Amino acid sequence: MTVAPQAPGTTRDPARRALRDVVFVEGVRTPFGKAKADGLLAETRADDLVVKALRELLRRHPELPLDRIDEVAVAATTQQGDQGLTLGRTAALLAGLPTSVPGYAIDRMCAGAMTAVTTTASSIAVGASDVVVAGGVEHMGRHPMGLDADPNPRFLAEKLVDPEALNMGVTAENLHDKFPHLTKERADAYAVNTQAKYAKALANGDIGPEIVPVAVRSAEKGWGLATADELPRPGTTVEGIADLKTPFRPGGRVTAGNASPLTDGATVSLLAAGDTADELGLPAAMRLVSYAFAGVPAEIMGYGPVPATDKALAKAGLTIDDIGLFEINEAFAVQVLSFLDHYGIADDDERVNAYGGAIAVGHPLAGSGVRLMTQLARQFAQHPEVRYGMTTMCVGLGQGGTVIWENPHHADYSGHVPSTTEG
Repeated sequence: MTVAPQAPGTTRDPARRALRDVVFVEGVRTPFGKAKADGLLAETRADDLVVKALRELLRRHPELPLDRIDEVAVAATTQQGDQGLTLGRTAALLAGLPTSVPGYAIDRMCAGAMTAVTTTASSIAVGASDVVVAGGVEHMGRHPMGLDADPNPRFLAEKLVDPEALNMGVTAENLHDKFPHLTKERADAYAVNTQAKYAKALANGDIGPEIVPVAVRSAEKGWGLATADELPRPGTTVEGIADLKTPFRPGGRVTAGNASPLTDGATVSLLAAGDTADELGLPAAMRLVSYAFAGVPAEIMGYGPVPATDKALAKAGLTIDDIGLFEINEAFAVQVLSFLDHYGIADDDERVNAYGGAIAVGHPLAGSGVRLMTQLARQFAQHPEVRYGMTTMCVGLGQGGTVIWENPHHADYSGHVPSTTEG
């Protein structure tokens, strides 16, 4: 860890250290596959997905000595089988990192990777780490959400949560109930738009550079190479999804067309202190400004991003009008619409999910947070006129998480800049 030199005539108080800038260097991910027996990644281990992504991330940064990595944090919602055994440590060892590099696992359901980033970023800010790896994985085909869970009976016996709170699809229906003006028609239109945005981003090359090819094996088909997402449905129309089944409620509004599909996939990112990035020659794609997590009634889980965003904005001294780009995880269309509606943002605002979202690409639960960050970082490079952006998502059992980032390409960037350009 690099320690700033002590100025002559001063006394260092080790209990009072200035916080350091934290920069997001780069994020990568595997292709996302459908969580079914015939899915793209069905016969590939979850930990191998993490290892493949981690190896590629490190290959892209030969300037980083591996022994400079201070921590590896990997999230999974269902921590069992090939998603168990302290994923951060096992992935580090399997990826060939020095045995001196520690690691751990995280679970905050859908916000696992987001929490891996904010937790390790906090360690950088206070000087406990210089360089970290943070990510997440979910193989929902092998480990369906809630598999073998044993919720404490007090949750229901003492009415701590509504029984419906344990079913994410039902919580989305509850949001439609709470906000009846967020109709199924609006949700379907939003979903069709996100499919179109993903298809456009793929054609433009905005989706693809972050994807790590993964060797896959099928007992029936043999070996292959997964290079692209399996789940998007280009050409989706409002008419085509209008009459899909509503599995969570008879005559409901949530369908497979306006919700994220069950997904297999992994994401990994590299973060560093601003001064360490300068020292090692690591690029800074964006700077962490603030973050916050918040709770809401579990039965309206999807509303969590609203209070989380309010907290993150307040901590940063910003307002929603300062945010020029939004990456919102699309667990369900109604959940995104409730966020946009709260802040007076149009359903089709071009600042929102410019490359499409989880309804198209998929939502591998604990892995999705880093996907959002990776896409925001690329958009920052394309939009130097935008100073601040955010990544936000709802979280199971009634939570939300938001991270606000600053664009280093903006003329007024306030973060750490390389010493060669400091005035």
